[in-house]
Amino acid sequence: MASTRKTGTDTESEASAAVHDGANFVFPPIARVRRTYRQPEVADVAAATVEAIRGSRLKDRVRPGGRVAITVGSRGIADIGRIARAAVDAVRSLGFDPFVIAAMGSHGGGTAEGQRALLAELGVTEESVGCPICSEMDTVVLGTSSIGLPIHLDRNAHEADGIILLNRVKPHTSFTGRFESGLLKMLTIGLGKRQGAAQVHKLGLPGLRAMLPEVGEFLLRNTRVALGVAILENAREHAARIVAVEPEELLDTEPRLLDESRELMARLPFDQMDVLVVGELGKNYSGTGMDPNVIGRQRIETMPDLSTPVITRLAVLDVSEESRGNALGIGLADLTTERLVSRIDPTPIRVNCMTSNLRTRARVPLSLPTDRDVIDGCLDTCWRIERMTARMVLIPNTLELTTLWVTPAMSNDVEAHPELTFESDFMPVPLCSNGRLDQELLFPESQRARRALREGAEAHPA
Repeated sequence: MASTRKTGTDTESEASAAVHDGANFVFPPIARVRRTYRQPEVADVAAATVEAIRGSRLKDRVRPGGRVAITVGSRGIADIGRIARAAVDAVRSLGFDPFVIAAMGSHGGGTAEGQRALLAELGVTEESVGCPICSEMDTVVLGTSSIGLPIHLDRNAHEADGIILLNRVKPHTSFTGRFESGLLKMLTIGLGKRQGAAQVHKLGLPGLRAMLPEVGEFLLRNTRVALGVAILENAREHAARIVAVEPEELLDTEPRLLDESRELMARLPFDQMDVLVVGELGKNYSGTGMDPNVIGRQRIETMPDLSTPVITRLAVLDVSEESRGNALGIGLADLTTERLVSRIDPTPIRVNCMTSNLRTRARVPLSLPTDRDVIDGCLDTCWRIERMTARMVLIPNTLELTTLWVTPAMSNDVEAHPELTFESDFMPVPLCSNGRLDQELLFPESQRARRALREGAEAHPA
């Protein structure tokens, strides 16, 4: 599209005429904005993974020919299939016998079959990684925490000769601390399976902030953790760094990696919005469906929201196919569609909420028949007298934030931001005849659009 925009009276006249499909839904027009990040990026994730493992002291910690467990979780880490395969190849090249463990706490419904299926959806199968995958939920109890609860560890990991903690280090979606989502969380919650995850979460967020380092430190001393492989992603969801972390250095190193990750992560470039429309939520975008670090909403018992951004009305239109009906995070929205609500599978949400000890993020907001109704409802209740002055932003999800669409009221914010550039004129909000937002048109590079292309190719093979 052209990089020029119509502004001033041209935009105002177009806005006043923005009536869709003959209905009485008058929306302000939107223009496409591109965010350009200047951040590091790993050119070859497989080579970087091999280099990290082969350059570590793994050989000093595992007996020759020993079995080495490599953790893979359920989060949507970019290129996780290639990274996992490279880790397996690197471990095997050092003379060890590798296998992959599904390390994801209670995800996948808290069952072995569900966790294996989640890995397959991420492209991690026994065929793709070239080794066995263990997803059994059995654990062993290795000790007791300071609050008197048992400390669990995956039985297969316990019986291995060495454990490699492979995980992304990033800010947690529920709390802040020295350790959030990363290697220590993979050890305590991922390898704790459903029972271990429940114990660490028993006292809610205050307990989680204290229990994660306490239980993690205990497990580092009392298990065969032989290496950590930390993945740091940039705002484009690509690996920025892949770092080997020796177990005796983990407690000092991971907090520094967390700070680095916090600086790299994608965020909304605006501090205040009247309306934010999120195309879809899903576990493939965030453990909470929509990342609270992006939208500024925590919605946790006894916990305040983040200071920015401040959003008056937040809408979410759909749940991703990859989330398999797990619409956890829907409680972060003010409005949603009847379509999304009809696709909710209550079982995984129930398991997640009962394990994490958090409830409010699963509450279902008001639902309306179509996307058009939801956007109209947001504009009608966003505390603006004139909806054409509403500061509205549209994004595909809370992970893919390089392309946004904004209304004219956001123009000054865009032009003042050094990383933002207008890529189109203002145009009517693209709504299909059934009232759905044409997300594939707005976000052709998104996960949803790529999914639609695959499904179209499968339905109409050449």
